[in-house]
Amino acid sequence: MLRGIVLFLLLANGVYFAWSQGLLAAYGLAPAPVSEPQRLEQQIHPEMVVLVPPHSAEAASAPTQVASAPAEPTECLTAGMFDVARGTLLAKALADALPAGSWSLEPGVEPGRWMVYMGRYASTELLERKKAELRGMHVKYEPAPANLEPGLSLGSFDTEAAANKLLGEVTQHGVRTAHVVAERLESHGMRLKLPTVDAALKTRLEALKPALGGKALKTCPA
Repeated sequence: MLRGIVLFLLLANGVYFAWSQGLLAAYGLAPAPVSEPQRLEQQIHPEMVVLVPPHSAEAASAPTQVASAPAEPTECLTAGMFDVARGTLLAKALADALPAGSWSLEPGVEPGRWMVYMGRYASTELLERKKAELRGMHVKYEPAPANLEPGLSLGSFDTEAAANKLLGEVTQHGVRTAHVVAERLESHGMRLKLPTVDAALKTRLEALKPALGGKALKTCPA
């Protein structure tokens, strides 16, 4: 009995081995193939598979960046000089009309200017005659400032020495009646500075023109 069981098990193992190796395929007995290309044939639309990258926790929790609006352009403006009396009145007007920190009054010095001058002439006819003489000598000229009319300016300079140099040159051309005058004496006072003027602040400055006493706002020097 035991010998029969052993022989049956050996025979069963032999048949299983032959079946698993495909030795019985000719009799229609073989396991289903699992190698290529049969495996690809079992896939359902493999070309539709899309790989999606994993989203990190940091990316999911990161806040959306919002582009900030570009800063409004500003410019630096200055005006002056102002004497003590005018500067005191201007400081009060500025404090009432403009935000704190948007302006300052700084001590400053306005250098003098010297001019090579011809005049004053007693009549317009004499003034025109002098212009004709200067054109004949090829000497450049321009109208004198209002406080020195009727007269002619041959040049204006920051130093008296420069004005005297031009006087010597025009004298060699035949000019006899020119001389050097102080067009403006050196003055000390206060200068207004507004370092960051935007459109809104510029609108407010329109109302301060009377307090500026006729001094124009100009771009700050570089």
